[in-house]
Amino acid sequence: MLAELERGLLQRDVAARALLLAALAGEHVLLLGPPGTAKSELARRLQRLLPGAQYFERLLTRFTVPEELFGPLSLRALENDRYERLTEGYLPAAEVAFLDEVFKANSAILNTLLGILHERQFDNGSQRLPVPLVTLVGASNEQPQDDSLLAFYDRFLLRVPVQPVDDAHFAALLTTPVKRGGAVPASSHVALTRVQALREQAHAAVLGGNVLNLLQAARQHATGTAQTVSDRRWRQLVELLKLQAVSRGADQVSPWDLWLLPFVLAAGPADVAGWTEFFLHRVAHTAPVPLEGLERAVAAFEQQLDIERRAPADAQDDSAGKLALARAISAPSSGESEMVRITSDRAQRRYSPVHVAARVHQCDMVLGQLDDVHEDFRSTAAQVCLEARRHDWLPPSWLTQIEAVHEQRCERLGQWLSRLKLVRQGFSAMPLNEEAHATPPEPVTWSHT
Repeated sequence: MLAELERGLLQRDVAARALLLAALAGEHVLLLGPPGTAKSELARRLQRLLPGAQYFERLLTRFTVPEELFGPLSLRALENDRYERLTEGYLPAAEVAFLDEVFKANSAILNTLLGILHERQFDNGSQRLPVPLVTLVGASNEQPQDDSLLAFYDRFLLRVPVQPVDDAHFAALLTTPVKRGGAVPASSHVALTRVQALREQAHAAVLGGNVLNLLQAARQHATGTAQTVSDRRWRQLVELLKLQAVSRGADQVSPWDLWLLPFVLAAGPADVAGWTEFFLHRVAHTAPVPLEGLERAVAAFEQQLDIERRAPADAQDDSAGKLALARAISAPSSGESEMVRITSDRAQRRYSPVHVAARVHQCDMVLGQLDDVHEDFRSTAAQVCLEARRHDWLPPSWLTQIEAVHEQRCERLGQWLSRLKLVRQGFSAMPLNEEAHATPPEPVTWSHT
């Protein structure tokens, strides 16, 4: 199903999942983004997944009249003093609808739409009739700024920003063929009876303690960022999470189901990034980890090794003078002679075995810490990425991002380990003076903050 929605469309994995979940849950979706970003194409594809579903589509303007959406007046009914519309082929008879520039409609249309979206009822003359609407997909270039539209805006449970493809996918945009129209394989169809069964099963799904804790934290995040979330929206979110869980064969909501939070709780497109970070940090464990102290430790040991390697021989040792003499008598064109190399080695300060052992021990202490942290990161990365890959609804673009964060974190620790192991080898290979005073050196120090 998702493959059919996304086929040939780039960077639409979030929008496709939001549309399909909305259809399964009987909720409505608002796609926020500029023209030409496949919003209407996604809605048409969704309709083709529902066999036999009636589809209705309109571009709304401030000049749009109710007849264009709800059908013309019935002349026969007027003859009998009844004010009724012929709704066949119009929005009241559709299962899937797409309304472009939905906030540009006048108040008469919006008031009628409110009843259709929330109550699934349409007032046709003196009758209030049920409508078969499964989901309505609205589209707009931006969220409404007029307070009078906020009630209508709130009727869209899922509000998904849709942007043009980024630079990394631009070449693919130009070369990837787009599949438009055509038959959908029967294996991708979503039977309405199956949809109803999922909704009934969803009521029995369980919210575990960990999910409840995350939702409590989400409420605190909303309060802290001055984003008002109504009680109704919280309840609708829970029902959507339960349906998502049973649709993937689970009887309990998983923390990974909460990837929907940014598109249900964000007050506007600008707030989506903060909610996305909330989910990624708390569920996918991508929050930055303060490791600067370990990096400074590695750098401090590298610097100390460099200092000790460059230290001249002791004053009583005449190796430095011998080195100068060896360089003076070497042929200029022959490069460094063997005599110079040997003499240079002898000109380097020699250290007591106690000094070398102390430095190696200090390296081992930090290496042990790095090893522990590295192993912990690798274990966390393996567990997180395994859970993420197993979640059928998590957008692939998010999975890629999660894997990249954990891979980079482990790689960073691995590089530090390699650097410090080289330092340890360097200290181990320091020239020895068995007769030197056996005093352990001061420990290598670095700032931990």
